[in-house]
Amino acid sequence: MNTPSSTAPATPTTPATNAALMARRRAALPAGLGQTYEVFVERADNAEVWDVQGQRYIDFAGGIAVLNTGHRHPRIVQAVKAQLDQYHHTCFQVLAYEPYVELAERLIALAPGDFAKKAFFLSTGAEAVENAVKIARAATGRSAVIAFGGGFHGRTLLGMALTGKVAPYKSGFGPFPAEIYHAEFPNPLHGVSVADALRSLEHLFKYDVEAARVAAIILEPVQGEGGFYVAPPEFAQALRALCDRHGIVLIADEIQTGAGRTGTWLACEQWGPQACPDLITMAKSMAGGFPLAAVIGRAELMDAPAPGGLGGTYAGHPLACAAALAVLDVFEQEQLLPRAQAVGARLRAGLQALAALHPEIGDVRGLGAMLAIELFAPESAAHSAAHPASHPSQRQPDPELTRRVCAEALARGLVLLSCGLYANVIRILVPLTASDALLDEGLALLGAALAAAKGAAKPE
Repeated sequence: MNTPSSTAPATPTTPATNAALMARRRAALPAGLGQTYEVFVERADNAEVWDVQGQRYIDFAGGIAVLNTGHRHPRIVQAVKAQLDQYHHTCFQVLAYEPYVELAERLIALAPGDFAKKAFFLSTGAEAVENAVKIARAATGRSAVIAFGGGFHGRTLLGMALTGKVAPYKSGFGPFPAEIYHAEFPNPLHGVSVADALRSLEHLFKYDVEAARVAAIILEPVQGEGGFYVAPPEFAQALRALCDRHGIVLIADEIQTGAGRTGTWLACEQWGPQACPDLITMAKSMAGGFPLAAVIGRAELMDAPAPGGLGGTYAGHPLACAAALAVLDVFEQEQLLPRAQAVGARLRAGLQALAALHPEIGDVRGLGAMLAIELFAPESAAHSAAHPASHPSQRQPDPELTRRVCAEALARGLVLLSCGLYANVIRILVPLTASDALLDEGLALLGAALAAAKGAAKPE
């Protein structure tokens, strides 16, 4: 009888390269799974990443706003290792564990609003959004939901329906769930005032859905994928008053803005006490890179779904809860909220200096360390003479220049992300733990990339 050998002959190996791994990726993974850069990571530390070929990068993307505490923060790594030595899964709805409860208690204490709150956990931001809508519908007995143009709320069917951007997120995936409506989001840069946005809501009530059938209005305090446009406090306050008038639940989607990115633990804190949301969704940086999401909100709303109506097999995973508790400790011990404000001030000054050199930068904006620049096509000499101070809304967005800037930055060792309805916005989501020297190095690389990208556009 022949038996398999316990040892197999050694297979010759060659060092991995980005190109070789991309070839394997294309053969094994679907085309719809996008990848911004053809780079494979080997290791990472704080705000730096090294690929499989040894190339170093400064990370201004942060895993799309997931790494406010940086790559592999020692306290987070230690907490997860300690949890792994105890237990790593039971399903909280079957056998519960204290870290879940402690995390809920600590997040409730940080959420704005002088009213009783409760919280529970999920695995992804899209799940948090969907469950917030479920809660609003259960609590109000209504079905309709209003979101905003340019908003992003996830890739599930309901998340896509709520998302106010067709390409690439919604193309080819319909039909979407019914009873979802979109109002305009304030965007003075592109000609939409707060009054215009509020008027669009009233138009929805007149033309599409009566206010008495609306369960919730959901918005991001700063639109993420939509282009880092900030919801003015007066807009949020007007929404709060409108929701109170019609019995509508106000949901703040803090998945990208939360966990200290904007200089406060939650961006909606900056709306003032008169605009507290009823429900808040969180994910991304709250667990330092581990899959965890949360819904936090008014206790009477949170208790509306019947037992069994909320939850999930991996929701509130023990390793993720341990990581999130460590994130909260890091924020306290390393004073990361003041650090977020300092990082934001340093980045804003650097970006404004670049804008003074590059008129293609039509706007520098954001809250705290959640900042972006928006790029426009250069104006012709004739147009500049006729309109010496033309408003950016009269200019042409330049997605091609944006793409070249990101490519030139990567070639120089800086990871950037673009976004926006016109794909002409470059957003910065560098870890809050990055040093000032690293921030300055990244800004210098961005400046070099801008100059090179503009030079590449000139005819020879």
